[in-house]
Amino acid sequence: MLTVIGEALVDVVQRSSGVDAHVGGSPLNVAVGLARLDHAVQFIGRFGKDAYGESIAAHLRSSSVMVPLPPDERPTSVATALIDDDGAASYTFDLAWELPGLAARLPLMLQGTSLLHTGSIATMLEPGASEVLSAVEHAHPNATVSFDPNCRPSIIGDRDYARTQVERFVALADVVKASDEDLEWLYPGVDVLESARRWLALGGSGGPAVVVVTRGADGPWGVTAEGEVQVDAPKVEVADTVGAGDSFMAALLSGIVDRGLAGAQNREELHALPAEMLEGILNHAARAAAITVSRPGANPPTRAELNALGVPESGAGVERQP
Repeated sequence: MLTVIGEALVDVVQRSSGVDAHVGGSPLNVAVGLARLDHAVQFIGRFGKDAYGESIAAHLRSSSVMVPLPPDERPTSVATALIDDDGAASYTFDLAWELPGLAARLPLMLQGTSLLHTGSIATMLEPGASEVLSAVEHAHPNATVSFDPNCRPSIIGDRDYARTQVERFVALADVVKASDEDLEWLYPGVDVLESARRWLALGGSGGPAVVVVTRGADGPWGVTAEGEVQVDAPKVEVADTVGAGDSFMAALLSGIVDRGLAGAQNREELHALPAEMLEGILNHAARAAAITVSRPGANPPTRAELNALGVPESGAGVERQP
């Protein structure tokens, strides 16, 4: 069982051609992406009993994502996305984020979880962020932990707070993914790849085994103790970038799970991940993101769609550390 914990919301997308509403939230998108890649996954989050909440519940059901928490009495969170002429999205938010009583339910909810993923608003916005951190600490002795900060400066504008909070989660994570924009905001004036290398050292032997940086059209770059890898991003016609990073994250985790590397018992092997294997995983994830940006909204691919592309498992692009 894979578990994703974090926010669910509705993206109200404003384009020059009109307004549409889509179910979203970075962690929710990752959960759906994993389910479409044929993994058993549960989503721990919140949404209301309103119409937006009903659309979230229906979206999760349609992708066979399990939802152990019922809707609550508060309004469903909303993100308004403004899409520019190049397809890039900027956001404003109306959010409610807390999971009261989660700690008491965690032993049962996380029983059998081999991988726990979280990130984004859920790890930043209190009071829910403290509950998520407790969940990660609870899961860490038994499960692989993954984290994507997916920074939202329009919500958490205090860079020092955000940096401290991100580093708490990075130190507990086995797999970390961040965009170049995330790292540029968190560490102004520092080369993003150097920031990723520094993250690899956080938490010591219990910290990250893999740190990946997505760089849009420049393609993803990743680092492990065994080497560094960069791969090309597939060239596609961009509809919009909504959910692209989440599709990448889901496929990145899927590649790790498919190789039998999930679970705390495989932590040592994950820390020894060869650069050649990371390259195959990054190619897989980059193609998932490419499919997503080629169509409107956060619409991650199925395993069949990815397999149809003939994703390579190795090839050019391996750069080893001295």
